[in-house]
Amino acid sequence: MILRMAKVRILGPREMLPEVLRALQDVGVVHLAGRPPAAAVRELSLSPREERLVRQLRRVLSDVEAGLRVLPRVEGGSARVAPPAPCSSADLVRWARLARRVRTGAEALVRRIAALDEERAFLHRYSRFFAEFGDVLLTEHRWVNATAYHIVLRQDGDQVARLRAALAAAVGADFELRARPLPTGEVGVLLLLPAASARAVERIMGDARVEEIRIPEGYGATLGEALPRMLERLGAIDDEAQTVRSQLGALSAEHRAELERAAAAVHDRLLELAALRSAGVTAHTFVLDGWVPEAAVVDVRRRLAERVGDVVVTAVLSREEWTPEEAPVVLSNPRLFRPFTLLVGLMPLPRYGTIDPTPFMAVFFPMFFGLILGDAGYGAVLALLALLLVRRSRPGTPLRAVGEIAGACALFAILFGIGFGELFGDLGRRLLGLEPLVLDREAKLLPFLGLAVSIGLVHVLLGLVLGVVAEARRAPRKALGRGVSAVLILLILAAILAAVEVLPRAFFTPVVVVLLVAFPVLVFAEGLIAPVELLATVGNVLSYARIAALGTASVMMAVVANRMVGAIGSIAVGLLFALLFHLVNFALGLFSPTIHALRLHYVEFFGKFFSPGGTRYRPFRHWSAPGEATPWKRESAWISSGSR
Repeated sequence: MILRMAKVRILGPREMLPEVLRALQDVGVVHLAGRPPAAAVRELSLSPREERLVRQLRRVLSDVEAGLRVLPRVEGGSARVAPPAPCSSADLVRWARLARRVRTGAEALVRRIAALDEERAFLHRYSRFFAEFGDVLLTEHRWVNATAYHIVLRQDGDQVARLRAALAAAVGADFELRARPLPTGEVGVLLLLPAASARAVERIMGDARVEEIRIPEGYGATLGEALPRMLERLGAIDDEAQTVRSQLGALSAEHRAELERAAAAVHDRLLELAALRSAGVTAHTFVLDGWVPEAAVVDVRRRLAERVGDVVVTAVLSREEWTPEEAPVVLSNPRLFRPFTLLVGLMPLPRYGTIDPTPFMAVFFPMFFGLILGDAGYGAVLALLALLLVRRSRPGTPLRAVGEIAGACALFAILFGIGFGELFGDLGRRLLGLEPLVLDREAKLLPFLGLAVSIGLVHVLLGLVLGVVAEARRAPRKALGRGVSAVLILLILAAILAAVEVLPRAFFTPVVVVLLVAFPVLVFAEGLIAPVELLATVGNVLSYARIAALGTASVMMAVVANRMVGAIGSIAVGLLFALLFHLVNFALGLFSPTIHALRLHYVEFFGKFFSPGGTRYRPFRHWSAPGEATPWKRESAWISSGSR
């Protein structure tokens, strides 16, 4: 639901404004609304001294954040337990110096680690070559008047033969070429030839873009000399890299907590200075307007009084003094529905005073998903994936919400799978004797289509009813049109059922008469566009047939996958193809139901009542890093849990 908001006005002596702002930042629930619209009140602008302070704070913040980016996070690092204290000029100077010093040291260590990793990778590449040609390379110093080339070729069947032929054409038979496969899938080549032929061979390799392994500087003139030195160095690199990483970890353990405290304090000071522009002032007083959830008004008053006393007054403005378009929107739902705020959040926020679609999304989205997937086996696999996501994510993060939504979808998929008698297609029926309890989707396509369209009818009618509720006060004529549209849809359905004698035939004539009477009312309410709108609504209902189409395609693909085991001569090959088909079908069963269930909500359902354009609730509070839970943030979590 959308929380009811109250607009508050805070008045007090002008010199108390900074203290009041710090108190509001501690409370953390007031959404500042800007300067009050009064002729006697002017906007407060920052003084030159405060403008200089803002520039200084931003420079310090840039240095601090640069230092934090290069420092690794410390396991079990200490969490802040209170809002950061206001920062002084001495603090800013100290933090700026500390950040530059830490950044310089950390960047040097990071560069050293990167260089060691690069050297290790370089030497590992040589080590694969050594493993194959080490016995030959160790005798390289005995090769008199000979030149050696160490080459790596792609695993290409006749590439070595082509190289051999090109060399024979250029230098004759006076060369030796040894080729051996490497663990990487490439081919290592050791080429020996007279020094006089080197220029011609290098030209051939350059034209063919053959990659030569060159001896690293500082390891010797030949690979034979370099081999033992490189192997010795390879063994020492890991110890050196571990030492450097330990130094970087020690630097982080010593200074990261202080830099995080500095970042929070500087951010808070910048937020406080920015909030000054929301105040209106006269010669002796200040005025602050803000939005607070109604349930938090008493707490705001109490905490302000405790902090600044009775000289500051907090008044609640009457409903007539503001419009719904001004109020920020806070979506707050029960724990069971809250993850689905993520899906609603893909659309613009609803306007204040309208309807929050989250509870309806929480009920119908997993139902549509389960109807389409409709397989107990696939649902069980999805449940395991959902459990993995939940276990690997933190509360309140989008990944946790995705895991919880997937769990609800898996539950419906399992329930519908049991009702349809499906366990990896017809595998449950063939192996376990599983029978449909409600409907056999494989055999009864028309009943399944009727079920999908019937659910669509309920969904669209619910949207029209919600549209009546949403527009009843603001646009009564539009609300009347939505209500008449809902009645006409039901009358059209009744006429069709009477025509095919599902309902008594005697119902047909009265229903048609009521249709003819109600239609002019619809035209009056919605204008000449009403017939088009009515046809579009009927089309919306019929578009729910996609549930049946996708669900039938899913079960048929699973059945085909199972029958491949017996259709191919080899059972092993058949099982492999069946598994592949099931994996593809499961992947489609994740994406197709998600996309189409969202479409049915965003287009067919939301279009009947959803009114976008709401302002996001952004309370003035202490800054915290993304994902960080702090005590003063948790105090208001019940208010903002649905808005993040």
